[in-house]
Amino acid sequence: MRFVAPSREFLAETLLAAGPDAPTLCEGWKTRHLLAHLHLRENSPRVALGLAVKALAPATDQAIEELASTLDDGPYVKLVEQFRAGPSRFSPWGIPAVAELANLAEYFVHAEDIRRAGDRWAPRALDDSYAEALWADLVKRAALLYRGVDLGIVLVRPNGPRHVARRAPDSVAILGDPAELMLHAYGRASHALVSFEGQPDAVALLRSATLGA
Repeated sequence: MRFVAPSREFLAETLLAAGPDAPTLCEGWKTRHLLAHLHLRENSPRVALGLAVKALAPATDQAIEELASTLDDGPYVKLVEQFRAGPSRFSPWGIPAVAELANLAEYFVHAEDIRRAGDRWAPRALDDSYAEALWADLVKRAALLYRGVDLGIVLVRPNGPRHVARRAPDSVAILGDPAELMLHAYGRASHALVSFEGQPDAVALLRSATLGA
C-alpha cells in the first residue's frame, strides 16, 4: 500500500481541481464519468465484473452514464471525497494485496488521463521508488497489454533496464521512463513520451495497434 494511498490522494486532488466537466483521455468521458467509473468499480460488484467480462460491458457503461449524469458540482465533490476516503473495511478492495495489485496502475493512468487531456501539461517528476514500482507493475502486465500486437515488444528504460514483453520475428523497442512506458502500454500512445526503434513498417504497425487491458 506504500504507493496506492498517495496515488489515490493525488487522483482525488486532480479530480477536484478539474471539476466535473473537464475532458479526459478516455474516449467519450468527462471527469464526471471517470469518477463514476472509479466509484462503481470499488462499490458495485456487478460493475466490477462488467469491467472484466465483455458481455456485461453495456450494463456497466449504462451504470456509469447514469451515475455520471447526477454528478453536478456538489454531488461531484461529495463523491470525490468518498473516493478519497477509500473503500469500506468490508470491501475486498480494502485488502492491501488486492489494492496494490489492482490500483497502482489504475490510479496513475487515470490521473494522467485528466492532466494530459488539456492543451498544456508536463510529465510529473516522480520519486525514484515510485517509478520503480510502476516499472515492476508494468513488467507483470506487459504481455497482456501488448497481446493484440503481432510484433515482438521490448520495453527499454533510459538507464538501461529492459523487458521483453512479446517475442516475434519482427520487434520494436519502446524507449521511455517507466511512467511513459506505462501510459503507452495502457493505450495512451499519443500522449506518452516514448520513442521507437525498429523497422519502419513494424513501427507503423505498432502505432496503429489497439493497446491496453
